Amino acid sequence: MSALLVVDGDSFAHRAYHALPKSIRRGDGGPAGALVGFANMLLRLWEAESPRAVLVAWDTLSVPTYRHEAFPAYQGGREFDAELLEQLEMLPPLVGALGFAVAKAPGYEADDFLAAAVAHEEAGGRASLVATSDRDAFQLASELTTILQPTRGVSELVRIGPAEVRQRYGVEPRQVPDFIALRGDPSDRLPGARGVGAKTAADVLREYGSLEAALAAGRFAAQADELRLYRRIATLDASAPLPPLDDQTPTWATAAALADGWGLKRLSDRLAQEA
Repeated sequence: MSALLVVDGDSFAHRAYHALPKSIRRGDGGPAGALVGFANMLLRLWEAESPRAVLVAWDTLSVPTYRHEAFPAYQGGREFDAELLEQLEMLPPLVGALGFAVAKAPGYEADDFLAAAVAHEEAGGRASLVATSDRDAFQLASELTTILQPTRGVSELVRIGPAEVRQRYGVEPRQVPDFIALRGDPSDRLPGARGVGAKTAADVLREYGSLEAALAAGRFAAQADELRLYRRIATLDASAPLPPLDDQTPTWATAAALADGWGLKRLSDRLAQEA
């Protein structure tokens, strides 16, 4: 049976925005590089993977999550161009026009929907492909779930399973939140344990099995509460609300009409060819 394809929408929209020329515009003069790049990436994924269905997950940037409330420095300093924000609002309707499922809700990050979708599929013994550049998602890798990680722009993807997580981090996928808590994560402004880098974090987890066991043994006593908070922040929330994930037949013609209405003729023509 074909896998469910789960896409981190924000991750790929950001990559498309920075990879394509800002000269790509809509008929009304508005920006379109992220729209075109993202749509082309989705088409490539559909053609390459032949999934049974597609779910694209999104952050809600206007509402803080429990992570921001528990740790105000979380993701501090991130600022997005107005032209990217404009396109981020337009992308979920484009995904819906394609006949794919959209997941977005206040208080949840795109990553949380990835975890919820994977849990839903694994509960039924089904496989998932998770397309994201966020390495927090390595915690989802399993015999049923493979991470598709972009390496150059949005055109090349590497497949990450449990063996690749072990090779890269020296820990099991289920230990990734503990590993991030100890090592820290500069992109999310998580400082980690003082004086601990990737190698020491992996060594600690090999010795004790978990952050909690290391704390119980007296390690990092002065930072215990902080490290538990960092682990909670790094753990994806599989309780995020999901739309129905039934098998899908793409509605290429509907998406082609939307793209045409935006004045994106080349994209419209490509979608129409799929139809």
